[in-house]
Amino acid sequence: MEQRYVGRSGLSVSRLGLGTMTWGRDTDADDAAAQLGMFLDAGGTLVDTADVYTGGDAERVLGRLLRDQVPREELVISTKAVVTPMGHRQRDASRRHLIAAVDASLSRLGVDYVDLWQLHTYDAEVPLDETLAAVDTIVSSGRALYAGVCDYTGWQLAAASVTQRVIPGRAPITSVQTEYSLLARDAERELLPAAHHMGVGVLAWSPLGRGVLTGKYRTGIPADSRAATPHFADFVRPYLDDRSRSVVESVVTAAEGLGVSATAVALSWVRDQPGVASAIVGARTLAQLKGTLLAEDLELPIEIREALDDVSSPE
Repeated sequence: MEQRYVGRSGLSVSRLGLGTMTWGRDTDADDAAAQLGMFLDAGGTLVDTADVYTGGDAERVLGRLLRDQVPREELVISTKAVVTPMGHRQRDASRRHLIAAVDASLSRLGVDYVDLWQLHTYDAEVPLDETLAAVDTIVSSGRALYAGVCDYTGWQLAAASVTQRVIPGRAPITSVQTEYSLLARDAERELLPAAHHMGVGVLAWSPLGRGVLTGKYRTGIPADSRAATPHFADFVRPYLDDRSRSVVESVVTAAEGLGVSATAVALSWVRDQPGVASAIVGARTLAQLKGTLLAEDLELPIEIREALDDVSSPE
């Protein structure tokens, strides 16, 4: 699998990342182990998690695999903190919370450091300088090698990136993680240009449109799909509208013409967009991961890429 630098940093990651949002709940430990083995065999390196994924169990499952199955040095591990759904606040980017959160993540993962540590979302209630000072502490102490942000707007990314770059010795913002797919292109308005200008690499989450771009929902909601589960139904529902169906049909038509899967077409489109260092897929099953890995050899013809650009262009 091709490795790419993240922005203008020296951090190199596989252009397809493995997400772990379902690990510990919809994906049990054995299935997670099989997924990680298949991912590594394909040349993948980037594994993305977060402290809140399945209440911390995603990090615990990955930690057990690092202890029993996979050498630490073979992976680029990224995790996140800020979201606090069980607390009195929905997010907390205070110094107090962030330092405690990264230490808890390292404990669950059973490692001394993570390669990339990310602010999971923007917290307008906490001064940005306080949040970024905590980022500096986490990097300078060796808990993380690189720092990034997730789900920031363009101006939020620019504010954080400029603050870190103008003061010598501070930890630069290396990456921004954002939802990006043929069904979610709002990042192109402001965030992606800001990332390009600041030299920040883009990590695309949900590149398959929350699973909708696979074509599985064309005739209804399969009983074994995420949209059929109580914890993911609301997550998928926004992409089951008429506009999305039109985009999906175009993807399916392109896939049939190329003799590949809709998954491969949709994933290839995102993966090769300018500035994207890695597209992070959260496969629930081993079969789903196998299907996404088949996209590695596909490069979309320019005519098909342009046609998909047109049909999915944001209003």
